[in-house]
Amino acid sequence: MSVRTGHENTDRILRMFARFVGVGYVAYLAILLPSITAMAPRLASWWTPAAVVTVFGSGITISLVSFRRDTRAIRITAGVAAAAFLLAAFTWPLAWIGPPVPGAEGVWLAGFPGLASIAAVIAWPTAVAFGHLVVGCVAVQLINYGVRVDSSLTMLVAEIAFAIMFCTLFVGGAAMAMRTGRILDSTTEQTHSAAATAAAHRARAVEQDRFAALTHDGVMATLLTASRRAPKAASAGLATATLRELDAIAGGVTSDQSFSAAATLAYLRAATAEADHDAAFRVSGRGTDDLQVPADVARTIASALAEALRNSHRHAGPSATSTVEVAVTERGIRVRVIDDGVGFDRSTVAPHRLGVTVSILGRMRQLPGGSAWIDSTPGHGTTVCLDWDAA
Repeated sequence: MSVRTGHENTDRILRMFARFVGVGYVAYLAILLPSITAMAPRLASWWTPAAVVTVFGSGITISLVSFRRDTRAIRITAGVAAAAFLLAAFTWPLAWIGPPVPGAEGVWLAGFPGLASIAAVIAWPTAVAFGHLVVGCVAVQLINYGVRVDSSLTMLVAEIAFAIMFCTLFVGGAAMAMRTGRILDSTTEQTHSAAATAAAHRARAVEQDRFAALTHDGVMATLLTASRRAPKAASAGLATATLRELDAIAGGVTSDQSFSAAATLAYLRAATAEADHDAAFRVSGRGTDDLQVPADVARTIASALAEALRNSHRHAGPSATSTVEVAVTERGIRVRVIDDGVGFDRSTVAPHRLGVTVSILGRMRQLPGGSAWIDSTPGHGTTVCLDWDAA
């Protein structure tokens, strides 16, 4: 059995109307049963049982099949019910044997042409359903005109017009509800498609940024470290971390893959070397190898660290020295960027100077588990604190 996908809203409305129509047929059967019984002697003996079973049976079945997963059965049954009503109306003259009924009475089929047309809305396109409505209303009113005593042509036209207008209210509402469901489904599908496309573009952009950052921060920092005759361990660590990242990109590893503690340290060391090659880099807590650092956390800390070093290099003074202290614990990472420069008073910083507010404090505080603050006093240097808790 096939199940429709991408039509959740339409199917939900379809089932609602199917059950409404089924309940309506039950109600009309109960209400019209005295009229059906009274009219039966004026018709051929075969017609009334066949018409009642066909018309009401198919209408009630619509609600029963609405509980199936596949909505095609609902549409098929609704089409049968809509056609059964017209079939009963068209065969009425063949079964009619009289005598005529009083002018105030009418045939029981005239009681619910709109309900049969709602079934047509479920089964067929809206234009066809409204055609069914017009044909059904005209047919039952013509039957009334033919079986009543002293029928009036003027009243026939008025009754046809009233029946069509009255039933249009309900059939039109059903048609609009079905159209709304289709619009919602179409909008939902377009939204999901747009979201998938945007996610794909974003993923490609992230990978491109990752590769560019790795080339700039990792490769260049490794080469700079090696060119300055830095200790082999530092150069080897940077090179190993950079090669691992390049292999991950080449192998299609997601950019959201977590960093180990060692890889995070290498990444922060690379950011330090790229931002200020004279800055010292000190590490404590190397034994916490179980710590896994999300990729966005490592990149955010590295970016804030680099911005802090650049600020220090620009504003701390020509003789100032900078030190990056990184502590890795079981719960997270603590980074301190310390310089012995001239320091500053934050209250005197112009509002348009966003390096500290946005690139350091704002960046870390938007990170889940992240925090940052700055301790600086004029003449006593500056300390930038970057913390991340894994809890």
